[in-house]
Amino acid sequence: MITIISATNRPKSNTLKTAQFYSQLLEKQNIKSEILSLENVPNDIAFNELFSKRSVAFQQLLDKCIAPIQKFVIIAPEYNGSYPGILKVFIDAIHPNLFKGKKVALIGVSTGRAGNLRGLDHLAAILNYLGLCVLPNKLPISNISTLIDENDAIIDVNTILALEKHSQEFNCF
Repeated sequence: MITIISATNRPKSNTLKTAQFYSQLLEKQNIKSEILSLENVPNDIAFNELFSKRSVAFQQLLDKCIAPIQKFVIIAPEYNGSYPGILKVFIDAIHPNLFKGKKVALIGVSTGRAGNLRGLDHLAAILNYLGLCVLPNKLPISNISTLIDENDAIIDVNTILALEKHSQEFNCF
């Protein structure tokens, strides 16, 4: 099982659409996945989700999507030259022991032309610090808003091929 984290709390985001597409790619490879959208984390996560005091909902989320999982895919949009603050808050709300020794793949999305490369580097540094093994192929996807059609499907052939290659590489990682 792989948890795919849609790393924004913005509703109807291109990040979530990319996560859904990636989940479909994994399904074609007979790999089960679950999408964890940060839209669904508690609104007061920054102030109330402490290691010693958890809400029932957040603990259930950790017990289902983080603790038992050995592989993660984080799809992170570019926010102000890096990744979203909600992702940092989410990571900070989780005890580091729940991450240690696990594997993670990173995908950046942006409406600009760099595909959140800088944000992926920032994120990789933090995840390495926490003891996760980061797939070296950090995939940037640029101009994401032009690659998705009105049915929320990724339509760019080169992007589809890059995502397919990335998912296959992560499967072997």
